[in-house]
Amino acid sequence: MQEILYLEVPTPDTAAVCTWLQHEFDPEIGEKIITPDGFRLLSNATAAEVLLSGTANANPKPTFADANSGNRNGRSTELSTFVWSVQRTTYLKVFRLEDAPAGEKKFLQNLNLAVRNKFPDRYPEPPVIDLSKQSIFEALAPYYPLTVKYFQKMPKGEYDLQRVYWWEQRWREGTRNPQTPKQVVFLKEEGSATDYVTDVADVKKKQEGSATDYVTDVADVKKKVKSTVSVSDSGDTVYDLIYIGGALGVIHAAVMARLGYRVLLVERMPFGRMNREWNISRDEIQSLIDLGLFTAAEIETLIAREYKDGYNKFFDANNPTVARSPVLHTPKVLNVALDGEKLLYLAGVKLTEAGGEIWDETEFVRADVEPQKVVVQGCHLPTKADRTTSARLLIDAMGSASPIAWQLNGGRAFDSVCPTVGAAIDGGFEPGVWDSEYGDVLYSHGDISRGRQLIWELFPGAGNELTVYLFHYHQVRPENPGSLLELYEDFFTILPEYRRCDLDKLVWKKPTFGYIPGHFSSSSSDRAVAIDRLISIGDAASLQSPLVFTGFGSLIRNLFRLTDLLDTALKHNLLTANHLNQIRAYQSNVSVTWLFSKGMMVPTGSSLPPQRINSILNTFFGILAEEELAVAETFIKDKVDWLTFNRLAIQAAGKNPSLLLWILDFVTFRDIWRWLGSYLSFTLLALASWLFGGWLPSFARRVKPWLEPRYPGVWLWLLATSYALTYGMGKGKK
Repeated sequence: MQEILYLEVPTPDTAAVCTWLQHEFDPEIGEKIITPDGFRLLSNATAAEVLLSGTANANPKPTFADANSGNRNGRSTELSTFVWSVQRTTYLKVFRLEDAPAGEKKFLQNLNLAVRNKFPDRYPEPPVIDLSKQSIFEALAPYYPLTVKYFQKMPKGEYDLQRVYWWEQRWREGTRNPQTPKQVVFLKEEGSATDYVTDVADVKKKQEGSATDYVTDVADVKKKVKSTVSVSDSGDTVYDLIYIGGALGVIHAAVMARLGYRVLLVERMPFGRMNREWNISRDEIQSLIDLGLFTAAEIETLIAREYKDGYNKFFDANNPTVARSPVLHTPKVLNVALDGEKLLYLAGVKLTEAGGEIWDETEFVRADVEPQKVVVQGCHLPTKADRTTSARLLIDAMGSASPIAWQLNGGRAFDSVCPTVGAAIDGGFEPGVWDSEYGDVLYSHGDISRGRQLIWELFPGAGNELTVYLFHYHQVRPENPGSLLELYEDFFTILPEYRRCDLDKLVWKKPTFGYIPGHFSSSSSDRAVAIDRLISIGDAASLQSPLVFTGFGSLIRNLFRLTDLLDTALKHNLLTANHLNQIRAYQSNVSVTWLFSKGMMVPTGSSLPPQRINSILNTFFGILAEEELAVAETFIKDKVDWLTFNRLAIQAAGKNPSLLLWILDFVTFRDIWRWLGSYLSFTLLALASWLFGGWLPSFARRVKPWLEPRYPGVWLWLLATSYALTYGMGKGKK
């Protein structure tokens, strides 16, 4: 018995596919015998023999035993076609018993084409709704029934589902017409009193050339920070820094406030709420202690759980033998679950005690960049009151929802994205379903599903809490930008397939969701992160790892680098685009891995063998599983060096020579050409790091007292170069 066809049919209606196969599809060869899950296809001779033996309807499922006698006599063979459902999609296979019958190739081609025509890819959009006439639950229930059902079981489910809908609409708005994004930043030309430049791209072309008391209870932290949140909309104060976005933004803002800068944080949601939980490792979180933001004792209170081991495993039941692999263990990757809410509030305490202010529930509207300041306009959502203030520098920390990011980079703000959904679940699993001493870092339980390779993450939290995510790597396309609501319907449908559970018995604590973007950088300068008096950080800058795909990890790893460079720029008023664009968390060793993440995305409108992406992932992760734990850890934590990267790539090609051909199925030659640019940049920077990285940073610190006051611009460049040779190659502080 041999498998001769395997297709994914992009619809959850498996019954409709089965009915169509049985009653509408004409195989044009042989005799079709209906089975419960499809049909058997016999040649006329075999069909007659089976009918005479009385076995035509004897098999409840497609097996091949009935036609064995005919095949053994060399007269004919049998093909069996059947479908099944998993991951809210449909899969189809055709098996052959014994020799290939005449017309088999044409039959397979016709079946493949007929399936594609009858069940094409569809990319549904959320409905347009009016919440003044109905609730979000009423509006979305006909389209996403399970999503509505289980959001209703969450403490603030109505508010959170509105956030999911808002974020998807905002993301779709950005992807719909990236060449002409919504204008939110306006630049006043030098010497002009009223005229504003409305095309940032044109301007970019012109510009080229204190100790806190130890707090152990999050309620105390909330009370303390809320007492210092500003609700004033006075425009009299001119700040040094205004941060738009309060999740990643508050960490960066707190560090800068403690350096003595006047800081304002503007956050659209009530301060302290976030859409994701955060996991990290101890060596990465150490940077917050080294910077003096938190004490070691405070960090311990922020840790909800530290698990023993993390698993990485991709479904391989349909893979060729060479593309199967054991579990990859990564015990020190994302193994520390943080209490994200408490971390935000404690950072807010640090910020406000250092003199900073927080405007929460305030939506960013626009920014007017003038020669000496940037004027920021916002709207206080509860009162609908306008708020206006100004600063020396505006920092965009709004993540993928940032309209500034789309404007700064025109039609190429983000090349890829990970739509991510999930939930924090506070119990309800049966004993033995999961041991909270362990986590799933990356896991798949099926093949490509409706044009996406779905991947799970599971991280234990405090007590009985588990945080579960479902996501996929996705190319950004206007007609198919990636849907959070569709993915949530998948999440609630297939969670019991992933981890045995009864959804109605689970205790739903909060949803976790977002769009986590990526940019395929070929060099350190092919993405703008700044214009005059404005700079982006975190997901808005989109310079983080395309493998781990989280702005939090990238920001924490590069926090010392970013704050040191920004401090230097502010001290010397180096706030033009050419200076600010040197302040970035770009890593050359990370940018070269973007081809790997590209190989995890199904191009819109393309049809790949369903097992293809799992085969690619298992090939590479199987090699990592054979290495020492430190090798896998450095790769996933963005610390891989040039020699290790090349060694692993050669090993992968040697283990599975088909790997490159598989990737070429959905990676264009233009992509390969761009990747060669990334690889050349990585190679040259690796050489420079080897030649200069050992002594240039220490030399720069020695000449700082003389160089900085005389030539501050040169000093900023030298400092940024030193960081590029260390942090930019994954050699920053642990």
